[in-house]
Amino acid sequence: MEAVVAVAGLGLWGSNLARNFHELATLAWVCDTDDGRLAAAAARYPAARATASFDDLLEDEAVEAVIVATPVPTHAELARRALAAGKHVFVEKPLALAADEAEELVALAGERGLVLMPGHLLLYHPGVAKLKEIVDSGELGEVLYVYGNRQNLGTIRPDENALWSLGAHDLSVILYLLGEEPSELWARGDSFLKPGVEDVVFCYLRFPSGKTAHMHLSWLDPHKIRRMTVVGKKRMAVFDDMELDRKVTVYDSAAERPLGTYGEWSTRVGDVHSPRVDNAEPLRLECSHFLALARGEGDPLAPARTGLAVVRSLEQLQASLERERV
Repeated sequence: MEAVVAVAGLGLWGSNLARNFHELATLAWVCDTDDGRLAAAAARYPAARATASFDDLLEDEAVEAVIVATPVPTHAELARRALAAGKHVFVEKPLALAADEAEELVALAGERGLVLMPGHLLLYHPGVAKLKEIVDSGELGEVLYVYGNRQNLGTIRPDENALWSLGAHDLSVILYLLGEEPSELWARGDSFLKPGVEDVVFCYLRFPSGKTAHMHLSWLDPHKIRRMTVVGKKRMAVFDDMELDRKVTVYDSAAERPLGTYGEWSTRVGDVHSPRVDNAEPLRLECSHFLALARGEGDPLAPARTGLAVVRSLEQLQASLERERV
């Protein structure tokens, strides 16, 4: 029997979520405070009831799961209310704007035996899954460092900086690839367009294992880049979401040994190959995974713990940004 779900927030991404959950489950409610978006969704999904009140979703006992795709500052409160009402919750990233709020949500979901899943879409991207497979296989050798590039010209947000809007994506992938949380974090940014809202951010992370990572996040760049690079002792690999066919590329290249007495190293530049990557829609995979968890398949809190780790790191990076403003 299909799960009965409700979607709150019908902006660009909320509309994508509504489309997927309509096709994968029973979409019972659509909810938005914007009359135009609500009317458009009601016309597209005539079998779903339309409302501007989030309470209507929570009061419907038939609704098993609530999808929250509202503005970021509302995520934690709406997720808390839905969990308290006994609903499984899918909430767009980030899970919350503070680690203590995220911890409370994870604890509440655990107490109620409910699924809490933040929408870290890239963790369901077949290209990222392939990159993780390569890392875990040992093909790259010991991983030395990872770095992400997430740049574009726009969309510029007036109340959410590039760290929280863009960095949440790359942080989730970095933590997934390395399997540990950073022990040292710092960030530097600039607010070129609106004071106090960094549109360009550089981040550095060091992990207990000695691995490092960094991120370049920007809304002010001539290039649209969505790339993650992993450098190992034996080989290097790149996930590039802007590539149509070569989503993942492995380079048989490395520094091999020192030469002479002046500290030079010899390097090896070998073959380049791109393994096959499935072309399934990441959002469809993500929504399907949430519904599987709601059916009792798998650890219902695993995604929430991942989301909490991302929020903890974002919070520390934000604190670093704020210290540098002074």
